[in-house]
Amino acid sequence: MTNDDTASEPRTQDRLERGSGDTDEDSEDTVDIDTDTEGSDDVATPSQSSGSPVETGGFSEDESDSERTDSVPTGSEHARNVDGFSGDIDLEDLDLAPDDETEEDGEADEASRGLFDDLLEGEPIFENKEVLRPSYTPHKLPHREEQINNMATILVTALRGETPSNILIYGKTGTGKTASAKFVSEELETTSQKYEVPCEVQYINCEVTDTQYRVLAQLANKFIEKNEAYIESRLDELEALRDRAAEDPAALDDTEFDSVAAVEAEIDTLETDLEEFDPVPMTGWPTDRVYSTFFDAVDYHERVVVIMLDEIDKLVEKSGDDTLYNLSRMNSELSNSRVSIMGISNDLKFTDFLDPRVKSSLGEEEIVFPPYDATQLRDILQHRAEIAFKPDTLSDDVIPLCAAFAAQEHGDARRALDLLRTAGELAERDRTETITEKHVRKAQEKIELDRVVEVVRTLPTQSKLVLYATILLEKNGVHNINTGEVFNIYKRLCEEIDADVLTQRRVTDLISELDMLGIVNAVVVSKGRYGRTKEISLSVPLDETEAVLLSDSRVGEVEDAQPFVQARFDN
Repeated sequence: MTNDDTASEPRTQDRLERGSGDTDEDSEDTVDIDTDTEGSDDVATPSQSSGSPVETGGFSEDESDSERTDSVPTGSEHARNVDGFSGDIDLEDLDLAPDDETEEDGEADEASRGLFDDLLEGEPIFENKEVLRPSYTPHKLPHREEQINNMATILVTALRGETPSNILIYGKTGTGKTASAKFVSEELETTSQKYEVPCEVQYINCEVTDTQYRVLAQLANKFIEKNEAYIESRLDELEALRDRAAEDPAALDDTEFDSVAAVEAEIDTLETDLEEFDPVPMTGWPTDRVYSTFFDAVDYHERVVVIMLDEIDKLVEKSGDDTLYNLSRMNSELSNSRVSIMGISNDLKFTDFLDPRVKSSLGEEEIVFPPYDATQLRDILQHRAEIAFKPDTLSDDVIPLCAAFAAQEHGDARRALDLLRTAGELAERDRTETITEKHVRKAQEKIELDRVVEVVRTLPTQSKLVLYATILLEKNGVHNINTGEVFNIYKRLCEEIDADVLTQRRVTDLISELDMLGIVNAVVVSKGRYGRTKEISLSVPLDETEAVLLSDSRVGEVEDAQPFVQARFDN
């Protein structure tokens, strides 16, 4: 028997004795390593093993790492080997780490939840909220087919390369003027691309861009961008033509060029033009230079241009009619392009302030948009709601109620859409799955309050003082407030903040303006031999209106110095 056989015999016997009942024999096997190496006969050498793997400490070199790991005593084995301990271990007595880790992981997940996680768990009501916003241009405009067809009939001449007549579009807020004009403009540009007719529409909101300089600068920069895109596209075509013509001169057949040199010359010209375009800054240039830059940009190449001026009356009120005069007379000076103006206004009488020459040239065609009635508003809301909301999220009375509220506001479709959108937002905040009448009524209150806040916030200081005087009287129990009482409190408020005191007649005019805005209700009543006076009452929420007034830096100075008002009561 060799040394290897001698060494392996006790181990084999030990495994047979102890491993018969174990599922993993190696896990119970503890090995005593013989460290006595005296004498060459006691050590097994590779040559002695006759090709068998060399054993080191009871393991052969070809045994896997897992087997070596499994040979280490387990926790229970170690416990039985220490201090003579023996017996079973109750698992319930053990503090198992995995359970602790699971609990900690749960706490970590809870702690990692952000501000919006709970809000995102709710089922959204909206499918596409954007279709309820004023900026959205629908593909279908119910009950505006006649006006759209009229615009198309006028503008179709642009697709023939001719100059369309100028158009003035009238109508109150929310009657579909801008949406219809944008719809027709998009159709015009799409059709022009289809038939390869150069035609462009440029939109300017004159409520924002309300001076001659800004209008001309914005238009000039828009056309400069268009020209740059046109030149870059043209350069790509010419460079490709030059490369083909260099290999085959026949490539120049049926073109405007008779040689490669002519193509090169045109490329150089376009590159020079591209470098010379100089965008107009929003301030700093003389107006005549801005106009000249705009003129050159428009006339750079052949095309028909429609300039759409939304809220055109705001431009006239702020800057007069010089801009319209220049735009309306451009065609007599242009060489390549033709310009048509489309003006959109809420004010039917704004042309009364125009120069007769401007009025005659600008108002060649007029289109009026009448207010929507409740039935028409219902159709509009139904059409948008099908796109805006998920199925079965609207109760049956929501759209009729929104239409009824908006019909009271001179048939304002924008108001109806805002009302429907706000009702949906309120329903989402309540985490309900259906929009109901309750949400519509709450939305109506919210929109009305927002409108009042905006109107009051933008009032002149003198109007704010008159309104604050009225609020102070109502807060102190005065009913049927007359103009004289408001004027007396108004004077004391002016003294508190060192403001100029207007005459009583002027204060009466300011009260009338507040009445027109719907902030107060002023009714003329007769006092017999004492003459006539106005009885005034608030038409808006008192506390919210007062808070807006006191947020003004000047009116806020009287917050801690309210004049004393003696309450009086009617007999």
